[in-house]
Amino acid sequence: MSDPAKPTPSDLEARRAALEARLGEPVTLDGLTGAWSILQRKRGHRHSTDDVLTAYYALVHGPRTDAALDLGTGIGTVGLLVLHGLGPDATLTCVEAQDISYALLLENLALNGLQERVRPTHGDLRDVRFDRRFDLVTGSPPYFDVSAGVLPPDSQKAHARFELRGTVHDYATAAARVLSDRDEARFVFCFPTPQIDRAFAAIHEHGFSAVAYRDVIPREGRAPLFSLFACRLGTHPEHEEAPLIVRDATGAHTEELRTVRRGFGFVT
Repeated sequence: MSDPAKPTPSDLEARRAALEARLGEPVTLDGLTGAWSILQRKRGHRHSTDDVLTAYYALVHGPRTDAALDLGTGIGTVGLLVLHGLGPDATLTCVEAQDISYALLLENLALNGLQERVRPTHGDLRDVRFDRRFDLVTGSPPYFDVSAGVLPPDSQKAHARFELRGTVHDYATAAARVLSDRDEARFVFCFPTPQIDRAFAAIHEHGFSAVAYRDVIPREGRAPLFSLFACRLGTHPEHEEAPLIVRDATGAHTEELRTVRRGFGFVT
């Protein structure tokens, strides 16, 4: 299985303009990898460093598998980044409940000619059942309880940030249900560092150990913003890795972050 030829800039722009016309709101065309692009709402929930680093952590700590599952996939960012890293013979299964995010996911699969490699499901990860198990499961759960702040008026933003349809516990439940029993199998996700106890409670309750976890610091000298977790079923030693710093004191990307970006095909 191989990827089709990369669309021309004019093809990409035509798709962006057509989607913008259908939605009746601004849509941007942005780079996801060196070869793949994504369409996303200018004023909606957007691709972030959280997505990039979750996919990176999955590729570092997960097995070299030919099939991965992404839970709550949104517009496709984490799952497609993992698919890119696994190589041209890999496939992705993903599930997304929210209508607008699922519609954008389908647009992004078509944009990059990935329909044959990705099996999307429009549904709630708490309810969807799969006919197989996976050696690599990823997810980026919403970060906040609904009581933690004011919900954005935009539905896509609200569901991405607040636990309106599933919590980190629900993600762990779904992952435990579908992760294979291979020693190498991993469930990889991100969650806010200030709420790290909630993440550990969720994975331990569902029989996981965080065999590797790592804080992410947005800029040198600041507090960690979120943490990455690579989890294995069973009771195993849990290892905290040194923090990953995204930007140095001057605001420039660190060498490690540039290395991550190069791994996804960007020239840095």
